[in-house]
Amino acid sequence: METSTIVWIIVGIVVVIAIIVVVMLMTSRRRREAQIESERDKAAELRQSAYESDVARREREAEAARAAAAAKQAEADAMQAKLESDRLARESASHQADAQQLRTDADERLRKADAVDPDVDTDRHDADATVRDRDALRNDTARDDTGHDERDLTARERAVEDTTQRRDTDTGRRI
Repeated sequence: METSTIVWIIVGIVVVIAIIVVVMLMTSRRRREAQIESERDKAAELRQSAYESDVARREREAEAARAAAAAKQAEADAMQAKLESDRLARESASHQADAQQLRTDADERLRKADAVDPDVDTDRHDADATVRDRDALRNDTARDDTGHDERDLTARERAVEDTTQRRDTDTGRRI
């Protein structure tokens, strides 16, 4: 083999190696670009997922804030209802006290009228016993939380009947 043939073989081998190196460089560049593009896509997917998670988080926070506001509103409504209930209870107690005072005043006026009226036989013991019986009857009647009791109504009806049977309300005389 001659030297020129050896040189051509070496040149051919170098050219083949160069071609292989160029092809490998080009394919590695494409692979790198493909890998970079794949990483960009993956990063975009992660960003999209993070954005969706953030939106879901904000929605849940808004729902939690609405629920907290509703709970505070319900608490405020309950407190308002409690205050209204307390006010009505005080008003009821005040009316009860006023009614009791009026009842006492009316009984006192009837006793004074009986004492002044010459036609009425006033037996002090009998009048005091009647008042005490009526007061005991009022105190003995039990009331539930709402302030109503059937025994209370019938006791009042009996007391009214006893009073109307004993007195003529127009003249104040006993019947």
